[in-house]
Amino acid sequence: MTLQLVGGIGLFLLGMILLTDGLKAAAGGALRRTLERFTGGRISAVLSGAAITALVQSSSATTLATIGFVSAGLLTFPAAVGVIFGANLGTSSTGWIVSLLGLKLQIGNAALPLIGIGALLRILGRGAWSHGGLALAGFGLIFVGIDVLQEGMASLAEGLDPSLFPVGGLGGRFLLVGLGMVMTVVMQSSSAAVATTLTALHSGALTLEQGALLVIGQNVGTTVTAGIAAVGASVAARRTAMAHVLFNVLTGVVAFVLLPQLLRLDALWAASLNGASDPAVALAAFHTTFNLLGVLLLLPVVEHFSRLVERIVPDRGPALGARLDRTLLAIPPVAVAAARRAVAEVTVVTAREVRGALQGEVPSRDDKEILDRADEALGRIRSFLRQVESAPESGPEFTLHLSVLHALDHQDRLVETLREGLPPEGRGDIRAIAGLVSKALETVGPWLEVLVDPALPEGRYGEGEESPASLMEAAAAASADLRRQHRVRMLTLTATAAVSPDEAQLRMAAMRWGDRLVYHLWRSAVHLRREGERRVGGIPGGDGGGEGAGAYREVEG
Repeated sequence: MTLQLVGGIGLFLLGMILLTDGLKAAAGGALRRTLERFTGGRISAVLSGAAITALVQSSSATTLATIGFVSAGLLTFPAAVGVIFGANLGTSSTGWIVSLLGLKLQIGNAALPLIGIGALLRILGRGAWSHGGLALAGFGLIFVGIDVLQEGMASLAEGLDPSLFPVGGLGGRFLLVGLGMVMTVVMQSSSAAVATTLTALHSGALTLEQGALLVIGQNVGTTVTAGIAAVGASVAARRTAMAHVLFNVLTGVVAFVLLPQLLRLDALWAASLNGASDPAVALAAFHTTFNLLGVLLLLPVVEHFSRLVERIVPDRGPALGARLDRTLLAIPPVAVAAARRAVAEVTVVTAREVRGALQGEVPSRDDKEILDRADEALGRIRSFLRQVESAPESGPEFTLHLSVLHALDHQDRLVETLREGLPPEGRGDIRAIAGLVSKALETVGPWLEVLVDPALPEGRYGEGEESPASLMEAAAAASADLRRQHRVRMLTLTATAAVSPDEAQLRMAAMRWGDRLVYHLWRSAVHLRREGERRVGGIPGGDGGGEGAGAYREVEG
């Protein structure tokens, strides 16, 4: 009996893991694109979170992805809160699958062919077919696990009296809620804990009220894992985990207080669906109802809720690149997007340094410290990206990864060039470049801040000919032309003895130095531009260019 229970839970958990991993891998970047596209409003964010969680059967996977999107700058925090609300609603779909299919239809044996077909696809298939086979095998294994769990629970129910479990009095109810939390923590899956409770209820080992109290605890218990995972993580991760904890605790309190009324309502709902009273279906309905009630209560005040979480978990201005979180590595497209945001953060800082350098300002101690921080951040980003792998066949995800690496390389060279410093003899000459590129430099900083802060409007800076990337391209071309003209003038002045050869060399070196700054800042902007601007600056994902700055022979091929 005990072995059957443990084995049934194990098979169910294994099936959930395979289903989740298979669907996440098969979806590729679709999860990222879906959340980016459908989380613009409160309701759409909730529906996206619910739909994705119901699909992959893992609120943890959705929460992890959401943390990544916030860290990567793909989602604002209020939108992420909406997704978290939806994820809690979507995770209740497991109860419906177990109560309506697993417990009623007894399809464990019928699911065996699914496991076989899925395993064959996993071994023989490639790409999405292989990942889909893994998900199919996991789906079949879930029902085999439910069958084994049901058999073990039936044997247990014969010698177990539900009255042994406390339910009378406030202390007894809290004890059952605590037991539900422990079940989730031990099993590391609220879905498995809920499935076990449903099976026990169906077998007569529990009453509906006892099962409901356990489910409340299981729903709250799922936040323990998220809380532990967020310890020492980025501010975005801690805030998302805190939103998850607060939502689940508040909904648990509401369900606990309104337990008798909700159970009566859900019993009627189950009877209308089933044609007769069914405790397991009523418990699945209860799980959905109190999560839905929590969404309805908090969604109208989601901005206030988000500000509360931000006050509880303040952002104390992390160092450059500190937003990169190791948890993002589980989803490569999200990890790449987070690295892109981190490079954009560094570029905002180096763009300011370039403006000062081109105006002939003498580097101060603060400037050196800023460059040290930028250098440290670039090293942190390189270390992070070293653990990310994108397949060429992944298309846009691979192109974005390549672009981020290009931008990172240009920022490395930009910081190195800034460290070299400007020869004093060339300060007057370098101001000519500053005058040419001033408009572009004034525009590129705020434009890059849009990439860093998802709360800023995407349409703030237009695309096309006057986009910041186009302005930087024109400025880089003008800078390269000016450098060439300056070289001819210096050599002419040297030939007429108006300027000494040593001075001419220093002044030409200064112009090359300034031109390198403009060039690397331009190429960084090209590779960090938004999707709608990918046409600017040559081949997407490459580092080519046309005439002028794109053909800068002394820096790039």
